[in-house]
Amino acid sequence: MSRRSQLGKKYSRNTSSKLRLQHGGGTIKAILWTALLIYGAFVAYKILPAYVAEYQLQDKMQEQAKFAVVNRYPEEQIRDSIFKVVKDLEIPVKREDIKITATQDVVRIACDYTVPVDLLVYQMNLHFTPTSENKNL
Repeated sequence: MSRRSQLGKKYSRNTSSKLRLQHGGGTIKAILWTALLIYGAFVAYKILPAYVAEYQLQDKMQEQAKFAVVNRYPEEQIRDSIFKVVKDLEIPVKREDIKITATQDVVRIACDYTVPVDLLVYQMNLHFTPTSENKNL
């Protein structure tokens, strides 16, 4: 056998064994990236509803503050309206945690709450403090 054919066999043997080892590494990397992508989607699925609910509550608080100044709603009526929205959105707030200040000139609505989020490997607490204020012209 010539020297050239011996080198060719040796080269092809080393190349094929390296390719087999590299092939398995790519599969593991793909599985890890897929798992990470799925977990990221799961985290978004768990966290986003809390932010959407907070946005909707903030919007309702602003709306109520505007109407309350013009119509001179009493504090209890404003609190009842906000608490109904809180119940509908399934936000963990007690009725007494909704702070209302209503005078002839200003209506202030504030709320402070924390939403626990279970991410399987980590327990996260999201803290929200929506507020609204409207002044009489």
